[in-house]
Amino acid sequence: MGTQTAERFTRFADFYPFYLQEHRNPTCRRLHFAGSLVVLAVLGYALISQQWLWLLAAPLAGYGFAWIGHFVFEKNRPATFQYPLYSLLGDWVMFRDMLTGRIPF
Repeated sequence: MGTQTAERFTRFADFYPFYLQEHRNPTCRRLHFAGSLVVLAVLGYALISQQWLWLLAAPLAGYGFAWIGHFVFEKNRPATFQYPLYSLLGDWVMFRDMLTGRIPF
């Protein structure tokens, strides 16, 4: 299922091109973007309402959308399993890059 690398990344700058390769499918990228938007909405709602249990929904929303994108559309294994912190950062950098038009929707 999908591509894997034996290379161990020690810098995010080296990891991000690999991350983008794992997100070539536009539907997968859109699902990541939607999941990130839902995470921001959940965080905003939790802060405004002070209903802190909503914070438990943030990772479910973010990872739920992303993993559907990987398993159903991209047909690969999410990099989160091998590079959890770099993948989390990659999600937000890709979100920004999609917002600014650097990466197509």
